[in-house]
Amino acid sequence: MIIVGDIGNTETKICLINKNLKITKKIIIPSIGKKKDKLNNFFKQINFKKVDKILFCSVVPSTFIELKKIFSKKTKIKCYELKELNLRSILKIDVNFKQVGSDRLSNAIGVLNKKNNFIILDFGTATTFDVLIGNNYKGGIISPGVNLSLNTLSKKASLIPKINLKKISKVIGKDTLSAVRSGFFWGYAGLIDNIINLIKKETKKSFNIIITGGFSNLFKNSIKTKTKQDIDITINGLIKASKLIK
Repeated sequence: MIIVGDIGNTETKICLINKNLKITKKIIIPSIGKKKDKLNNFFKQINFKKVDKILFCSVVPSTFIELKKIFSKKTKIKCYELKELNLRSILKIDVNFKQVGSDRLSNAIGVLNKKNNFIILDFGTATTFDVLIGNNYKGGIISPGVNLSLNTLSKKASLIPKINLKKISKVIGKDTLSAVRSGFFWGYAGLIDNIINLIKKETKKSFNIIITGGFSNLFKNSIKTKTKQDIDITINGLIKASKLIK
């Protein structure tokens, strides 16, 4: 069995993977803050004698170090971070390796098939676009995350309340709530379509568009571009990459 985990800025997802490379157990914990109680409950469901690989991708180094210490009390199996592996043996990386997030590399590995081109759109703390041409990771775009932008607006503008974003049909708002929802919903829909079109124009390539993350449900049928949703793309990338651990 394999344990893989995705440490994001907001939350951490940890999964137990069986011999058929399928997710059998999953836990989501806060990346910053108390997590030991939830982890202990998760650990009670795992026979660590059957675990032979542990692999994380992480954008929060301190949380990865914390989790490594916690796992070291349960097993002698080494906890790897994705960028410790020889990723260039399966993926050509055309960017500054030190600066690219390992979650974005894991997303690329998750869809990698060497034949098709992909744009991976991930709605996380940031909204990211990653470009994969064949097996060549070309880089991408980082935009402000939807929730981050919403929360910042409500904090900085005293007359704007906290808002839950949802799909709306009309563009012109009749009150503060509908005006903000319109701005964010149609604004991000336009941002997504525009960036995808600019990528196509710059590369002169066609792409399969994969969307994932918290707001992927909201936007999957709300943009002009045809997309496919894959909520476990990062985890699937880690499962594929775990084969590099000898």
